[in-house]
Amino acid sequence: MKFYVSLAFLDVDELVPIARAADELGYEGIAIPDHVVNLETLSTPYPYTADGQRRWQPFTHWPDPWVLVGALAQVTSRVKFVTTVYIPGMRDPFSVAKAVGTAACLSGGRVEFGVGVGWCRDEFELMGQPFERRGKRTDEMLELIAQLWEPGWTSFDGEFYDVPRLEMEPTPPAIPIYVGGLSEVALRRAARHDGWIGDLITVEQAIASTARVLELRAENGLPTEGFEVISPLADAYLPEHFERASAAGITGNITMPWMFYSGPYASTTEKIDGMKRFRADMGLDR
Repeated sequence: MKFYVSLAFLDVDELVPIARAADELGYEGIAIPDHVVNLETLSTPYPYTADGQRRWQPFTHWPDPWVLVGALAQVTSRVKFVTTVYIPGMRDPFSVAKAVGTAACLSGGRVEFGVGVGWCRDEFELMGQPFERRGKRTDEMLELIAQLWEPGWTSFDGEFYDVPRLEMEPTPPAIPIYVGGLSEVALRRAARHDGWIGDLITVEQAIASTARVLELRAENGLPTEGFEVISPLADAYLPEHFERASAAGITGNITMPWMFYSGPYASTTEKIDGMKRFRADMGLDR
């Protein structure tokens, strides 16, 4: 089981010390969420809570993921960076490919591109992108982006994007694509790529979704070995919980280790202490 430290909802002045600590302590990676803005009122209920309310308070920091990766890559040497999840459909594919590819170059190939189709109609409209058919458009964007990351000339003739012959440099190292979401459609999309990212769900829910996405991989004639499954696990806090998840094919857990010790209002020092204690309590340094 690989452990990623989530930077969700943290103030920007905490991000460098948390990333440095994760790198030094042996965590697999840093998990970075994505929103451009936080609108005061929404026409779209938040889909991942029972009451439709957002999990964060107004004026929570949402730094740009790729600016952040570029910065954190310079103060770390081995930790990976996964977006949980980035919404390409709110942008154009060329800006996305350029930003992600540049971050992958600056980090020496430590970027894992976690994507979703998005849930917030209001944010899409503010960004000037259509909310309808965003799933199909995201599929086409991912195909185009992968081609833009390849060396040499490329052109593209799609339903949404008609691209003349062009090239984009620098060519980045290999960038795996992981797809987030809990629906059947999301799992099917993930099965076509390199991995699946879950939301804050129980171990039992994560195991069920893992079994389904691996089944879909097999149905598509794709290997299940090497397919990444990364998720926060809401009720996992003992080594045996993570061992059970790992045995079911879950390869990574996204966590805020300080939550087990100091809670949501921990200082930066307490957060780093919690990261150390978590590794010791899980037997990760043996």
